[in-house]
Amino acid sequence: MKVLITGVAGFIGMHVAKRLLEQGAEVVGVDNLSDYYDVKLKQARLDQLAAFPGFRFIRLDIADTPAMAQLFATERINRAVNLAAQPGVRYSLKNPHAYVQSNLVGFVNLLEGCRHHGVEHLVYASSSSVYGANTHMPFSVHDNVDHPVSLYAATKKSAELMAHTYSHLFGLPTTGLRFFTVYGPWGRPDMSPSLFTSAILEGRPIDVFNEGKMQRDFTYIDDIVEGVVRVLDKIPAPDPSFDCAAPDPAASYAPYRLYNIGNHEPVELMTFIETIETALGKKALKNLLPMQAGDVAATYADIDDLRAAVGFSPATPLSEGIAKFVGWYKAYYNA
Repeated sequence: MKVLITGVAGFIGMHVAKRLLEQGAEVVGVDNLSDYYDVKLKQARLDQLAAFPGFRFIRLDIADTPAMAQLFATERINRAVNLAAQPGVRYSLKNPHAYVQSNLVGFVNLLEGCRHHGVEHLVYASSSSVYGANTHMPFSVHDNVDHPVSLYAATKKSAELMAHTYSHLFGLPTTGLRFFTVYGPWGRPDMSPSLFTSAILEGRPIDVFNEGKMQRDFTYIDDIVEGVVRVLDKIPAPDPSFDCAAPDPAASYAPYRLYNIGNHEPVELMTFIETIETALGKKALKNLLPMQAGDVAATYADIDDLRAAVGFSPATPLSEGIAKFVGWYKAYYNA
């Protein structure tokens, strides 16, 4: 099986590619190596994959329409995993156009490639951010998500809608995965685990938004990977019980599905910080701040559909996951 993975130099992309390569798949990895954060970290991730003979890397921007068309025409892709995106809720307040190019234009290019070249399943990363102003807990894929509170979230919701259109019009099987606050080794330096760890080690104060009262469903990277790989093998079929008079947002009369992947155990931000402090053996200096625009107070994943579909529930304890992350961080950054 040949699998296309976009965003392969990213945090999740590298881990998913590694798992598929270990299972014997051939992986064509695509990434534009943007400088949104340290490119050296992205290159180091690619170095981890280069040891596998089944891996091939192509530097390419998914928003480059001619290049994407050429990629699909040249390669015989069986399945695709889209993990390329412009990430970050707060950055979307400063540079909205970057989100339009990668998360909308790039995604349409991917859909077109899959449509015209017989790709049997497209799995793509959505986000828990799509739940936006919804306060019904836990977040369910059966909930309405028409009230995003950031442009990042709006582009992720738009990708789900575009995927459904292609599933409806062209019978392209698509599955969207709403990830909940992913952390672990090789994580992004702009995310809270790295920001907090570096600041604590260096004795700098950390910014704690909403005075640490926010809750997040922190999900360890290995659990995310397990969910992605299992879902990739679960090609969706039309739901025979779908009722157009009372439509279920998570299913369709077309080959289309949505799932949450989260630890289904929300943790208060202050507890998360204390877990890092324990792993480092050092206390943090905290700068308590109000909620920032575009953020939500809490995330909490209902994963019943994922469990029913592929028999898997994320379950890595936070203390275990943070200990592994801190161990990697110290080794990689020589901290």
